[in-house]
Amino acid sequence: MADVLPLVEARLRTALGEPGARAAVTFLGTDRIEVLRFQEGDIVRYATLGMSAQPMNDPTAVVADPVKGARAELVLSVRAGIADTDKVLRPLAVLAASPQVEGLIVAPGASLDVGEPLWPGAPFTSVLVAEPGGLVENLELDEPLDPVRFLPLLPMTPNEAAWKRVHGAQALQERWLTNGTDLRDPARRSVPLE
Repeated sequence: MADVLPLVEARLRTALGEPGARAAVTFLGTDRIEVLRFQEGDIVRYATLGMSAQPMNDPTAVVADPVKGARAELVLSVRAGIADTDKVLRPLAVLAASPQVEGLIVAPGASLDVGEPLWPGAPFTSVLVAEPGGLVENLELDEPLDPVRFLPLLPMTPNEAAWKRVHGAQALQERWLTNGTDLRDPARRSVPLE
């Protein structure tokens, strides 16, 4: 079976350019997760590399399928120079390791929480997983492997995360859109939720 990570990195480079920096994190009992940093103008993008090495499996399955199952990497985009967002590397690696550690299947509409600010002073402790295919196209792999999807992450304040649990991901995204929320602003306030 071919290693998918070189293909994933090539897709990220094609879509986002050359990474300006990279960091690696290894958690006990998991594969290494890298986070690549890309900058284009005033936008910084952080992309995980390593989450897609293994498919995500149903945590209730008796035996994990080593071949079939959803594969994904995470992409976070923020405005540069407003906050020390480079400290997001470890929280992103934690989120990317969650399928291996906790048996989660990360999919659009899901909320992922790290339980602490995403970076120093951040008003966000969690993210909403958005639909793939906009920034980085899915990477098709040879059968029987599922394609690798590049899932955008949208930071949520604790109030937004609580509101999303009640009303759903679509309703929160509509609220952001209606209010013209700049989801790339690393210091933004919560959208009005009344």
